[in-house]
This record gives sequence, C-alpha cells and structure tokens, in this order.
Amino acid sequence: MSAAALVLKKNKKAGKKKRRNDAKLPTNVACCYGCGAPLQTTEVDAPGYVNAETYELKKMHHQLKTILCGRCKLLSHGHMVTAVGGHGGYSGGKQFISAEELREKLSYLRHEKALIVKLVDIVDFNGSFLARVRDLAGANPIILVITKVDLLPRGTNLNCIGDWVVEATTKKKLNVISVHLTSSKSFVGIAGVISEIQKEKKGRDVYILGSANVGKSAFINALLKLMARKDPVAAAAQKYKPMQSAVPGTTLGPIQIEAFQGGGNLFDTPGVHLHHRQAAVVHSDDLPSLAPQSRLRGQSFPVISIGTITDSEAVGINGSSLFWGGLVRIDVIKVLPRTRLTFYGPKKLKVHMVSMAEADEFYHEELGNTLIPPSGKERVESWLGLQAVRQLKIKFEDTNRPACDIAISGLGWIAVEPVGASKPNDPDKRVKAGELHLAVHVPKPIEIFIRRPIPVGKAGEEWYQFQELTEKEEESRPKWFY
Repeated sequence: MSAAALVLKKNKKAGKKKRRNDAKLPTNVACCYGCGAPLQTTEVDAPGYVNAETYELKKMHHQLKTILCGRCKLLSHGHMVTAVGGHGGYSGGKQFISAEELREKLSYLRHEKALIVKLVDIVDFNGSFLARVRDLAGANPIILVITKVDLLPRGTNLNCIGDWVVEATTKKKLNVISVHLTSSKSFVGIAGVISEIQKEKKGRDVYILGSANVGKSAFINALLKLMARKDPVAAAAQKYKPMQSAVPGTTLGPIQIEAFQGGGNLFDTPGVHLHHRQAAVVHSDDLPSLAPQSRLRGQSFPVISIGTITDSEAVGINGSSLFWGGLVRIDVIKVLPRTRLTFYGPKKLKVHMVSMAEADEFYHEELGNTLIPPSGKERVESWLGLQAVRQLKIKFEDTNRPACDIAISGLGWIAVEPVGASKPNDPDKRVKAGELHLAVHVPKPIEIFIRRPIPVGKAGEEWYQFQELTEKEEESRPKWFY
C-alpha cells in the first residue's frame, strides 16, 4: 500500500510538471521582431503579413528573426494602424489583448523564476497601474518603473513624487523591491533600472509588463541603447528592437530579446488593453490628441490671479459645467466661493466652462467643433455620449492643500482645491472642514478614481506632507530612485 501511494504521488508530481511546461511560450513560431505577431503570407492588411517571396528567401537563409511585417513598416512611417476591428484599423482584426488573455498567455510566469519590470505612466498612474499584476507575477520580485516623469509640470520636486508613488504602491501590497522614476525620452533614471536588473536578475528571464501605450517599447529601446555601451550582446539586439508608436496595442505578441551576457532573456510583452481607459472609446485618428508630448501645464478655473478677487466676484464656479474636450464634463453643484479646479492632461484637450443650465445644449452643438475629440462628422454621429455619471461628495479638512485629485483613466487628472485663489485674510481660509459636491460625466466604461493629491509644480512642494513612519515601516517600504 505504501509503495503504491509513493508511485501515485510521483505520477501526480510528473503530471503537474508536464502541465506547467505545456503553458510555456512557444518558441518555434516565427514572429515579426517589431510587434511579435506570427508571420503570415495570406492576409495583406492583417498584422504579421510579409511577402511570400521574402518569407521563403529569409526562411532558406534562417533569417526569419530579421523580418519586419507590413503593419510595422507603416507604423514606422507615422501611420496610425491599429489591430482593432472597427477603430480605423484592419477590418478583420481581433480586439486588443485583454487582461484575461495576457494572464492566460503568461500564466506560466507564476511558476517560473523570473524578474518582473512593471511600467506605470505617471500621467495616468491609476489607469495604467494593472492592479491585478500579482495574478501574472506570482511571488516573483517586481521592479516598478514610473515612466514619462519629464512630462510633469515645471518645478515639480521629485522627492515628493517618489514618496507619493511609494505610498500609493505600498497600499497595493505587491512584492515591489524598488521604484524608479524614469524618462525614456531623456534617459533619466534608465541607468538605475539597468543596475537594479543586473543586481536582481541572477540568470533569470526579465519580463516587461504594462498596460497598452504605457511606453514599454520606448523603455526597452532606451534600455538597450544604454546597455549597448558596455554589453556587445545588447548592442547586437539593438538592430532588431521592438516597434514603438502612439497606437495602443502596437506589440501583439511576446518578443524575446537576447540582451544579457550572463544568460537570461528580455521579453517585451503585449500591452494589456484596459477597457476603462479613454483609448478604448476614442477613434485611432484621435489617439495622438490623448498623448501629451511636452510638459503638462494646468488649466485652472476660475481664472483669477491671487489677491485680485473681490467680494462681488466671489460666486466662483458654483452652478457651472466644465467640459474637457468632448470626453469629460464636470458639474459644479456646491463648492466654496473660491474653490478652484485645475486640469492636468494633453494640451490639445481644451477646457470650456458654461452655465449648468446651458450645458446639454452646448455639448450637442459644439461636439466635434470646439469640443474634440471626437473629431469629424462620422465620428460625432457614432459617438455614444457621456453616459456614465458619478456623484462626488468630497470631504476636506485643510484649505491650504488640495482636497483630492479626480483621475480620469487614460487622460489625466483634476486637482480639487477647496480654496484656490485667495487673499491671506480670506474668510474661506478660516473654514477648517467641509464638503464639495461635484458630478462627473464620462463615456462608458471609463473609470474615475478619487485619490490623494499628487504634489506637482512648485506649489506641490509647499503643501506636501511626508508620511511619519516607524523604523519597521521604513524598512518594509520599497526604496525609490531617480
């Protein structure tokens, strides 16, 4: 009986091991080195297409790894070619890879010894965070890389930003070993990430994870460029690096890159398409307007210089509706007379303020004209409108700092200051606590996050309060680098 039990136990273990190995990434399928789509010679408009003669010639010379598909060639020349049916791209295309599909494709990661490099966009911190990354990473260590810090408003103190990010990350309870503030454009912070990868890799494969359009391919290109200075393997990998573009879902399959001398590969994975981000509802031609290209500059309402407001003007924005392009509407139901809203996001999205009574008519008449995106007659006609409404009752306890941020997934955020433009002896400043009532309208299924205010600009440094931590809490928190 004991011998039989031992045999059964061994068979059970072998079965488990076999199943784990079956889940591994297939390596025998030839893929485009730019996007990771399987190469094919039949559908011209589909991702992965390559001319049949070119394919056979490259196959004969064992050079299939050097092929760039037709879609990637168009992307490299600035064309906005999505892989999404009905969004201005390939008509027979499949949808972006969903979070569930990516979990299935990379399910073996939980059982492998790997190092995870998770990317989060600072402009869309909550929308691009991938809260359920633990399902993919398992117990594997995570290096958290915050991208696009060069887009933060001028004068921002990165000590404050680093502390804010670590505080927000600690609440997620992930196995984060370090946090890095980076910019792939200016190479800021990239050397620190390379150093951390080399220290923690220990012969393991390194996987770059993140949501669609968070900047994974740009990050890998910056990583390879810096590594190539000392590592000949990384220098060789630079020749066939992943494609980068403003189109969400540029990478369609896992791309294996031989980038390390000491063993272990680098994998660029498809960006997880999150249905709650603005890129999911906007046409591909309007996508560039959602991507900030330069430093963010807040648009504040009401537009009043400090110290110039009079009692007769102190009606503020009560009873107003503010439109952020055609994508967001905020109804100001009840706030303090000097409450200020500051919008941080793409420059191309302008903010327009009208009376709440005229808001519906204004939106109907100006959509596609002054309120864009959506742009173009056809897109306006097919636009479903701002169907989701969320009532917000924001409590505040300090008028010297913003009460909170309203973060719009895939777009940016709105800082809510109970008392914005004011005189030193302003009666509103004497209000110690209270409640602000707003209503936020967005397209379905865009998500709205209410979060602790992010300290940007010179003013952020003045009001930001660092957390008081015990020695034990300090040790358990991941360290951040810049």
